[in-house]
Amino acid sequence: MTVLRESPWYQEILKEGLQKGETQGLQQGLQQGEANLIIRQLSRRFGNINQLLASQIRQLKVSQLELLGENLFDFTNISDVDNWLKQQT
Repeated sequence: MTVLRESPWYQEILKEGLQKGETQGLQQGLQQGEANLIIRQLSRRFGNINQLLASQIRQLKVSQLELLGENLFDFTNISDVDNWLKQQT
């Protein structure tokens, strides 16, 4: 097993796996951070939001979260957020 771990082939596969895992971890962290920020902004603007709405926001892709963040200024009540989310799916 030690010989396998020292082989260039094994090292290359390990390196690729670590890079892929790091990229996925960064992407997931970015998505979670953006979702949490938008949830906090919505809560500040409209009061506490329900868990279902928060869950739907946490399921969005980063690009959708960015759009939601931009549209946040146009919403006048929480039902606008709900309608926007329905249009995204």
